[in-house]
Amino acid sequence: MKPRLLPSISVGIAAACMFAGCIRLPGKSPEDKSAEVLVIMERVADCQLANPSRHKPTDWTQAAGYTGMMALSELSSKSKYRAAMMAMGETNQWKLGPRRYHADDHCVGQTYCELFVTTKDKRMIGPMRESFDFILANTRHFPTLEFKQKGVLDLWSWCDALFMAPPAWLRFSVITEEKKYRDFAVTNWWRTSDYLYDAEEHLYFRDSTYFGKREVNGKKIFWSRGNGWVMGGLVRMLQHLPANDPERARFEKQFKEMAAKILTCQQEDGLWRSSLLDPTSYPLKETSGSGFYTYALTWGVNNGLLDRAKFEPAVRKAWSALVACVAADGKLTHVQPIGADPKKFAEDATEVYGVGAFLLAGSEMYRLAKTTSK
Repeated sequence: MKPRLLPSISVGIAAACMFAGCIRLPGKSPEDKSAEVLVIMERVADCQLANPSRHKPTDWTQAAGYTGMMALSELSSKSKYRAAMMAMGETNQWKLGPRRYHADDHCVGQTYCELFVTTKDKRMIGPMRESFDFILANTRHFPTLEFKQKGVLDLWSWCDALFMAPPAWLRFSVITEEKKYRDFAVTNWWRTSDYLYDAEEHLYFRDSTYFGKREVNGKKIFWSRGNGWVMGGLVRMLQHLPANDPERARFEKQFKEMAAKILTCQQEDGLWRSSLLDPTSYPLKETSGSGFYTYALTWGVNNGLLDRAKFEPAVRKAWSALVACVAADGKLTHVQPIGADPKKFAEDATEVYGVGAFLLAGSEMYRLAKTTSK
């Protein structure tokens, strides 16, 4: 069932999606850079709302899109973005996805938690509490996270899971003030990290089936979007881990390590290729992984975790490249389709999770513009 748009949401969407031409507003001073970012964010979001994804409304693809829509709703004066998320929650009856343990089906809970913060409507988090409490009382056990084990998807055994589930658990811990959810998120993050994180390359394998595989150039295989999920997940964990949390320093260390490595993988055009260590074998532009990197690195600059002089030029270049992949009607192009590994895809390919990454990146570029215009 598709998320039902409220009548107010559709007003003006068609006109917004027809907006074309250069994003830069003529004759504007540097103080207006943030307005330019907001314009392109709204164009992309409006086009997505006018052309809703066909995935189920609790699907991870949709949930990643919702995170970006919520980020936009915090910046825009237009109420339709938040209204769309409220309508989605009501359509879902505030339930998580149908697979109780699966990380992908927890991702939508991040948006439920964000909406709850302002409404305090307990209906929004009741089903989530029921699901999470069941998992805590009936924890699944496997000796390792080896990916070919039957049922191991009930644990966070692939790197994408670190964007999907841990931030939902941590956010739920914050709004309920119950530490048990934080402990589950942190413990299982590090279990996945200990298994899939390459301490030499400072990147994550997608899952254990990639440990022994190599690219054409002999390098290890690290997929861009997979590591983009992790970087986005790190940001969303650090946003809600208190400064005095005993694990915060460890999360900050991994974030900085990965950021430094990711910076070296950026290509001349500002984007990242599907294979981080063998970009020549995957020459197609790719905006979903690039969007998550732009989001994470810009957040790091904005929050003082990354050196501004070193990283700001890179994120500005990345954002310009992402904006160049937005069609005149607001469609975000060059999004790698769903899959465990990248295949050739059409230049005009799009997906709702790519839109989510773009909007997250835009939200941090907006804040960067506000900071630098002062």
